[in-house]
Amino acid sequence: MKKHGILNRDLAGIFAKLGHTDQIVIADCGLPIPEGVPYVDLAYKLGEPSFEAILEAILADLVVEKVIIAEEIMEHNKDIYSLIHEQLTNTEQVSHEQFKQLTKQAKVIIRTGETTPYANIILQSGVIF
Repeated sequence: MKKHGILNRDLAGIFAKLGHTDQIVIADCGLPIPEGVPYVDLAYKLGEPSFEAILEAILADLVVEKVIIAEEIMEHNKDIYSLIHEQLTNTEQVSHEQFKQLTKQAKVIIRTGETTPYANIILQSGVIF
């Protein structure tokens, strides 16, 4: 059994296969999941697990070189927007409609129980060297 990092076997396996520039999505419980994109549903009740908890766990386990968020988050979810900007740099903003189109290329979508608006993020994998 693993001692540290992501314990969820599905996520740990997917993360181990990520290469440079591959993307994953952390999604609130309302984001549509495109047909054919693998997903791991962690939601077990409204609000749980939170976007913040999952982002924190993933950032401890994954090198992130780029972030994509919906520009609507700035106006409609200032708390999550601030959280993202406190922890991450190199953030790109696109419309929510563009964001949903970009999720079609994700290696995995991780569905949280988050119920605040636009609490979604695309994380692009970097390298450790």
